[in-house]
Amino acid sequence: MVSFQRALIRIGAFVALSLAGLTACTVVDEGGGGPRPRPEPSFPQMCTMEYDPVCASDGGRRRTFSNACQARADGYRIVGRGECRPERPDYGDDRPQVCTREYDPVCARQGRREQTFSNACMAEAQGFRVISNRECRRADTRPVDDSDMRPPQGRPDRDPDVRPGRDPDNRPQRACTREFAPVCARQGRQRQTFPNACTAEAEGFRVIDNNPCQ
Repeated sequence: MVSFQRALIRIGAFVALSLAGLTACTVVDEGGGGPRPRPEPSFPQMCTMEYDPVCASDGGRRRTFSNACQARADGYRIVGRGECRPERPDYGDDRPQVCTREYDPVCARQGRREQTFSNACMAEAQGFRVISNRECRRADTRPVDDSDMRPPQGRPDRDPDVRPGRDPDNRPQRACTREFAPVCARQGRQRQTFPNACTAEAEGFRVIDNNPCQ
């Protein structure tokens, strides 16, 4: 009988120790007892249809957007108000340039050289800078140099007594049309572009190419 009681006491002690261990491992939730809120989903930015153009960039490319909101929604950074200006491609020194055949003569300069071109576009295409909206003076069509101040060999200075409309030999000067068919002509070591062959020959030049001088 005593042995049976001792066995019951041991079993009761074991059960008590087991319950104490389970109680120590229990996690207590003190968060309020309700479900945790879920994070709100991110929705795309809603923009109006207002047209207030801006120029924006994504680091390397520029693009015009209808308004600032649309630019930011696409991840662009605004760099200016209004539409983006077209960027000129960089062709270096060999950039092509298409010019019209309009005859509106200008005087242009490259370094120390001045030359008459049929229009400003052709002057800039040859790398010249327009300095006057008229033809260059005869003496200015050659490179500005002390040696060039002397008259070309074989051609004396123009006689001040020569009558208008005649050459130094008092022969009638050649009348040319305003047709624009550019040619490259040469006089000695000088090459020059003229609007047409008639104009070149009237100036004492010899046509060497039916295209502008390069």
